[in-house]
Amino acid sequence: MHYEGNIIRPPSEANSILLQVTVGCSRNKCTFCRTYRGERFKIKTDDIIMSDIAFAARHCRRQRRIFLCDGDALIIPQKRLLNILESIGRKLPWVTRIGAYANAKSLDMKTPEQLVQLREKGLQILYMGLESGDDETLKAINKGANSQKMIAMARKAKEAGFKLSVTVILGIAGAQRSLTHAEATGKVLTAMDPNYIGALSLMLVPGTPLYEDYTTGRFELIEPEKMLIELRTIFANTSLSKGLFHANHASNYLPIKARLPKDKTAVLALIDKALNGQVTLKPEWLRGL
Repeated sequence: MHYEGNIIRPPSEANSILLQVTVGCSRNKCTFCRTYRGERFKIKTDDIIMSDIAFAARHCRRQRRIFLCDGDALIIPQKRLLNILESIGRKLPWVTRIGAYANAKSLDMKTPEQLVQLREKGLQILYMGLESGDDETLKAINKGANSQKMIAMARKAKEAGFKLSVTVILGIAGAQRSLTHAEATGKVLTAMDPNYIGALSLMLVPGTPLYEDYTTGRFELIEPEKMLIELRTIFANTSLSKGLFHANHASNYLPIKARLPKDKTAVLALIDKALNGQVTLKPEWLRGL
């Protein structure tokens, strides 16, 4: 396989074939992220992509899922993306699911009809980084879309038949807007009604604008207890018709996994026990990205 730069994928795609169709991220401006710093975004050539699909056809016959890397596969022009999906369908017929990251920009560039075409060709799940439902926080981290745009694009994806997984970040608003961020995030998640929610806890990365703000005192990183309060507030304000809420990423102090709506009361009770010191939190040295 031909890989360039940093390859990332969602935790749920750990056992998937990682097919890199773009390098980097077309936006690459979020203040908390260093994943693609210094990398110039590009769409890989069809020859390389088809060569990697052929490699997977020979050597990846046990994997049933494919994830299209890197951070912006959905931005590929429709005809080319359909061709990639059709090639996967022909050469890897045992694959049952194809996934990709999606952002508000790339979803906005596709018509509803185009999204349906992609889903019919095998692209079944999209991963979207909301990070926060608070518009001031979204502006501060340079996300490139406000909460209403995020909601509209999430609904657009779901109406096209995609499963949708949305990520939020505990602590991303800093100390001053912590509870505002948490309450707004729960309400936006409710409006999106995704199939899956993943809550991560902020880990500051050297070399990012947010880390620079932290070192100069412009950003205050909240303590683990306040991360838990944010988690509780987001969870309490989130209502899904049917979905999974995960906070079991390596960065989190308290791993939780809940099926909503049925597990809501039990999980709130678990978080309250942790806040009261009755449940041990993950030590700092065990946390990771």
